[in-house]
Amino acid sequence: MYLYRAIDSNGDTVEFWFSEQRNLPAAKRFLRKALKRHSRPERIVIDGSQTNREAILSCDTESRLQDRSRRRLKPIGIRQSQYLNNRIEQDHRAVKRRVRPMLGFKSANTARAILGGIEMIHMMRKQQAKYACRQQLSLAEQFHLLAA
Repeated sequence: MYLYRAIDSNGDTVEFWFSEQRNLPAAKRFLRKALKRHSRPERIVIDGSQTNREAILSCDTESRLQDRSRRRLKPIGIRQSQYLNNRIEQDHRAVKRRVRPMLGFKSANTARAILGGIEMIHMMRKQQAKYACRQQLSLAEQFHLLAA
């Protein structure tokens, strides 16, 4: 089971996607979802995975072909290095800290639900969720508003 995550240069979570497989269709689904919800990036930093590189190239080509504006879009730059993605690995540490004591997940449905909650709390801590705009509320109060 794999958790795809994307953060921007400020460390804010852009998108996350849980998949049972780490292959080209899963990487494409994640990238399409991220590109649909957020603006097109100038550059993407990835680890050494060739699958992620192929998915970026494919989704980039699709988005440039579907673009209806008359301006020429530059291709998305890809930086591939195992050391340049330290920012995402540090951000990913909060998820690993929660999952390790549970000794993994029994099923994919359980994993989706728990990882969605962990990511939501993580985004609330980073004060990037819509309901986290009021600074005077504690994390528990924000969660209570969300659950109500």
